[in-house]
Amino acid sequence: MMSQAIRFHFKTGEFGFLSNFAHYPITIDGMEWPTSEHYYQASKFINDPAGMEAIRTVIRHHYDAWRMGHSPEHVHRQDLDEVKDDVMLRALRAKFAQNAVVRSALLATDEAILVEHSPKDNYWGDGGDGSGRNRLGQLLMQVRLELQQIESV
Repeated sequence: MMSQAIRFHFKTGEFGFLSNFAHYPITIDGMEWPTSEHYYQASKFINDPAGMEAIRTVIRHHYDAWRMGHSPEHVHRQDLDEVKDDVMLRALRAKFAQNAVVRSALLATDEAILVEHSPKDNYWGDGGDGSGRNRLGQLLMQVRLELQQIESV
């Protein structure tokens, strides 16, 4: 039997909690981040503490962290391609471990295939037509499986 697919993109709607832009604060290494997107974008500038802090504290609009993370004003870390999945996974683990409401909601997706349905992102999303890698959806399913295993103990 084929599993149901849940497509999400925006932070609104029934599955908006899956979006990195959804406002569920996380704490990593003693620092609070407004969203997992803030943490991910700031991690691109690990050698620029001021840049990281600027992203961590921006709260005007939920896409500001994303915009700042793509700014040419700052130099991205050299190993970004090698570490970006691990950074995202760390953010997702924190989000769902530290926020009971979204943890329950993620677990309630059961065995559904999670798809970040983004027409502009072929890496984290499905590219809008299924041709993308959907790494965010895959990492969310990994976190869900980890949580299911913890819950079953």
